[in-house]
Amino acid sequence: MKNVVISGCGVFTPQQIVTNDELVATFNAYAERFNAAHAEEIAAGTIAAKAPSSTEFITSASGIEQRYVMDKTGVLDPDRMFPRLVPRPDDQPSIMAEMALSAAGEALAMAGLEGGDIDCVLCAASNHERAYPAIAVEIQQLLGAGGFAFDMNVACSSATFGIQAAADMIRTGSVRRALVVNPEICSAHLEWRDRDCHFIFGDVATAVVLEDADQAAAPYFRLQSTRCATQFSNNIRNNDGFLRRTHDQMEDRRDMQFVQNGRKVFKEVLPMVSAHIQNHLESEGVAADSLKRLWLHQANQTMNDYIGRKVMGRTPAPEEQPNILKDYANTSSAGSIIAFAQHSDDLAPGAMGLICSFGAGYSVGSALVERV
Repeated sequence: MKNVVISGCGVFTPQQIVTNDELVATFNAYAERFNAAHAEEIAAGTIAAKAPSSTEFITSASGIEQRYVMDKTGVLDPDRMFPRLVPRPDDQPSIMAEMALSAAGEALAMAGLEGGDIDCVLCAASNHERAYPAIAVEIQQLLGAGGFAFDMNVACSSATFGIQAAADMIRTGSVRRALVVNPEICSAHLEWRDRDCHFIFGDVATAVVLEDADQAAAPYFRLQSTRCATQFSNNIRNNDGFLRRTHDQMEDRRDMQFVQNGRKVFKEVLPMVSAHIQNHLESEGVAADSLKRLWLHQANQTMNDYIGRKVMGRTPAPEEQPNILKDYANTSSAGSIIAFAQHSDDLAPGAMGLICSFGAGYSVGSALVERV
């Protein structure tokens, strides 16, 4: 079996930022209009009034201070409150492919490679802007890559599941080099008019290059092992899909966007992820205190703090468990890869770390890496 390494990584960050203050101002303007328009129903008790949001509430609940988005004008319009993205003709690159291409360019440059050196492209994301042709195949063509490409979706765990799939193909010799890209336009699946979640997501794209260690140029991260697990749950769900119109559900229904039962997710996901990481380390004979870095999924600061303490047996130092959540918000599958890309260069040869993502499914994926 071949040894697999991560030889390059890249991040595409949108230019537009939405701060908590901007988000709160928009939400509260919407809430005031809603309450005024439904004053009689609210007084009669048939409709609940919309409670205002606040910057303090958002920061306390999530640790998020801002988020990058592809379009802030639509998000911050109280009469709209979702992105306004211009449709593109079929002969132009899709938005997701364009985002992925930028992140892929950085990853390839770090690895000292070109698009033609790649023979497998995986577009692993929580949403894809069309059913077919696959976004991955489009990215393959734009890069000039060979071999094959396909899309995959394991929600917030898509990146780590993609890494395992690519690594397995390299280990068995079916491909030489693979590119895993994670373009996430989470602003489009978020219900910005829901106070409980209107602050959670941001947009970004990440990419990693994986290849056979024998042909890679150091420095790189040796992929020691990967582990993935799933367990069905309805507590994080999005019911939108191509069958929607067959059910006469074309109206603006709440369940056709991101929905979660936050309390149950906390209660059920935290033990699952902590045990997953601990079992992964134990199976590899790696002591938790030998890890120099935990690059966790960036969903919620409290969740990550809990997992870090549970895994390490103590509170990790900030440099041991990087937090990019405050700047990027939750970027679904891309979060742990952003943390890895921005907080890995300082590790010395021999240092070990673990990339972990988790989310809807439930799903959890982890990758144990060593700096070489």
